[in-house]
Amino acid sequence: MVNLFQNLSPIGQTFLATLFTWGMTALGAALVFATRGMRQKLLDGMLGFAGGVMIAASYWSLLGPSIEMSANLGIPAWFPAASGFLIGGVFLWGIDKLLPHLHPNTPLSQAEGYHPKGRKRSTLLVLAITLHNIPEGLAVGIAFGAVANGTSDATLAGAIALALGIGIQNFPEGVAVALPLRGEGMTKMRSFLYGQFSGMVEPIAAIIGCIAVTFVEPLLPYALSFAAGAMIFVVAEEVIPGSQEKGNKDLAAMSLMVGFVIMMILDVALG
Repeated sequence: MVNLFQNLSPIGQTFLATLFTWGMTALGAALVFATRGMRQKLLDGMLGFAGGVMIAASYWSLLGPSIEMSANLGIPAWFPAASGFLIGGVFLWGIDKLLPHLHPNTPLSQAEGYHPKGRKRSTLLVLAITLHNIPEGLAVGIAFGAVANGTSDATLAGAIALALGIGIQNFPEGVAVALPLRGEGMTKMRSFLYGQFSGMVEPIAAIIGCIAVTFVEPLLPYALSFAAGAMIFVVAEEVIPGSQEKGNKDLAAMSLMVGFVIMMILDVALG
């Protein structure tokens, strides 16, 4: 797999990687053609798994390398990681307040963001998952940008491992959009299209992240921790609460741990 990426430019590598992550979102959404519904326990377990992958990726692929890269900058090594992490969380908090969206399994009356009333439930659900995918896309793009910069702590295999992990956890996100829409009476095709559409933002965000750190190398440690902070905000604000709303707390917690371990293994084995 590494050989497939080696002959591509950094932008090409980033685009190919996020085509995979987008494809996994579409694959999850495609389950709508096979079934009208899914057991709530399975959906909650999948969301918990996604949260575990995101938490592990935030440290092993983003925060850890950010700290290592900061060791020779003449400032405390923790500063870029800490400041970037907090700024990333605040950035996603701001988008969360502005972007109208509705979390899966949530009544329409509890839609969030700026003036969500009057908007279709389908639109709000897609926007919620799109909100997830912004930091995920940024993380992948920044990882490949770090490799392009020749940073000693960044490897092509590690960037690919991050894209694999993000792709794996995108599968339940596609399911979480498409199946509820089908359950509300939307056609299978429209439910699928809405579900996969939420993943389209990842290639865009990834290319922006890759270009930014490729041309402004000093930003790299801050950019890595920024992406980590944004992802952790999404996990804490939506993924974990959403996986436990229906009472499947133990299942969601154990699934989160499995997701964390799998992402950790991917990063250590390939990175």
